[in-house]
Amino acid sequence: MKIIFISLATFLFVNAFSQHDHQKSVAPADTMKKSIPQVVHIEIGEAHIMIHYYAPAVRGRVIWGGLVPYGEVWVTGAHKATAWEFTNDIEINKKVIPAGKYAVFTIPGKEKWTFIINKKWDQHLADEYDAKDDVLRMEVIPEVLKETQERLMYAMIEEENNNGVLTMRWEKIKISIPFLVK
Repeated sequence: MKIIFISLATFLFVNAFSQHDHQKSVAPADTMKKSIPQVVHIEIGEAHIMIHYYAPAVRGRVIWGGLVPYGEVWVTGAHKATAWEFTNDIEINKKVIPAGKYAVFTIPGKEKWTFIINKKWDQHLADEYDAKDDVLRMEVIPEVLKETQERLMYAMIEEENNNGVLTMRWEKIKISIPFLVK
């Protein structure tokens, strides 16, 4: 199983001076800044898969139904839309999504969430979001975590036969999106 976490600043520094190693994990400096840029990447089969996002912290706030309202489109991060990029086509929920770079949005709910992949990856928050650009929408059931995840965190996990799982955790909620690399 490969899971890679690095901060954007570390990623840019490392890439400026050498090739990065997908087997190493560099823990981001976790300060109490409002949000910090993050990059997660993994190789599954021949595909290089990356997710770029800003990771806000809970900082004692009410997140679900408070800072992040139920029933409204959310960038599933902070500052700008979370960007998910893959070099090979992937399949999610029986829908093939061509290789490229996409925005990730969600619509949180108390019982169910809607997970969205939108073709316009470079968007500011959800104010530029337009459903006509959605490539995929699917319902997911959030999992309740026992421990609080203080800072929003994405992870990608490699499974057998070119399968992977994208997860997002924050506060006491986790959502998981299984995908297949084509």
